[in-house]
Amino acid sequence: MGVDIWAEIVDALSFSFGMLWAILWALILGFALSGVVQAAVSKKEMQRLLPDDRPRTLVRATALGAASSSCSYAAVALSRSLFRRGADFTSAMAFEIASTNLVAELAIVIALLLGWEFVLGEFVGGPLMIIILAIVFRRFLKRRLVDAAREQANKGLVGSMEGHAEMDMSADAPGTWSQRLRTPQGFTATADYFVMDWAAIWRDIAIGLLVTGALAAWVPDSFWQNLFLTDHDTAAKFWGPVIGPIVAMISFVCSVGNVPLAAVLWNGGISFGGVIAFLFGDLIIVPILNINRKYYGLKMAGFLLGSFYAAMVLAGLGAELLFEAIGIEPTERNAKVTDAEVTWNYTTFLNIVFLGLAAVLVWRYFRRGGGLSMLKMMNEPAHADGHDHCH
Repeated sequence: MGVDIWAEIVDALSFSFGMLWAILWALILGFALSGVVQAAVSKKEMQRLLPDDRPRTLVRATALGAASSSCSYAAVALSRSLFRRGADFTSAMAFEIASTNLVAELAIVIALLLGWEFVLGEFVGGPLMIIILAIVFRRFLKRRLVDAAREQANKGLVGSMEGHAEMDMSADAPGTWSQRLRTPQGFTATADYFVMDWAAIWRDIAIGLLVTGALAAWVPDSFWQNLFLTDHDTAAKFWGPVIGPIVAMISFVCSVGNVPLAAVLWNGGISFGGVIAFLFGDLIIVPILNINRKYYGLKMAGFLLGSFYAAMVLAGLGAELLFEAIGIEPTERNAKVTDAEVTWNYTTFLNIVFLGLAAVLVWRYFRRGGGLSMLKMMNEPAHADGHDHCH
């Protein structure tokens, strides 16, 4: 029996390592691109750009969120910071959604494991979710609830990754953003964001890979097929977006870390729209629900849970129906879920190249003043005066 248990554990770890090896170069590339963008976009002026919930402002919030790539915890903390400094609540929530679900590293990993259709689905479903939320907020969110949430937010209760959310290390040298990035300060800022983002999200990636490995190795296909109603095509199409965010909630995996799990679910039979809704579910996992309760109060946390969940379901279903109508809905369940296999192929070559890039950025981070003390600051409470952490 002991041999069998150890064999099962090794089998699960083999899947976890195989998935990590398959996506490692993509993660490094995604975080490097994210670091470049964040180095060029300052957080200091964001709240000034989000004064209301007009369509133009929501588009701006979405673009700023996509540029300010964050783990889910940092995104929630930063959106509260923007709200406390005067940003409109709806725009702050649009920013929060975009900064976790419409970012470069997520798109690259989704493309690698699931395919381009899912990347397009994510970038169609994300704005659709924001539009749905804006409509729901205008119709049902009462001013007194927003005022109570602002009063609670101004108490400054501690959540998670608040220091990371407050850090503003963007390059502020004169010239265009591309010129600033080519300066030594721009290089340092890119390296800082690269290291900080990895430090913020490595736990989610590790948990996501371990959970994925366990599910791939231990859960039979028949379980997923029964859960996702694969024998009933029409019911499965509508059930997938309903069950997807619920699976995300109880998996406790967020941000990029839930993409490998999405691959397992897709191979198991969940609908296309279910995958999209599941990927959005990183913002309603149980720890983040508790943070929202601290940040905004129980009533607003409950309102956010209900409205976010409804928007995820409708956005996932909307993406499914749209892709089906135009004939690009994926049907082959061949997501890349593999066990450990390291051979000399393009994946190994790319991993070596991008590990070299990562080494350069990490060297720059420590060479130009970054250190373990800065990493510890990431999970410290934000300054009461609202000033940014920086160096």
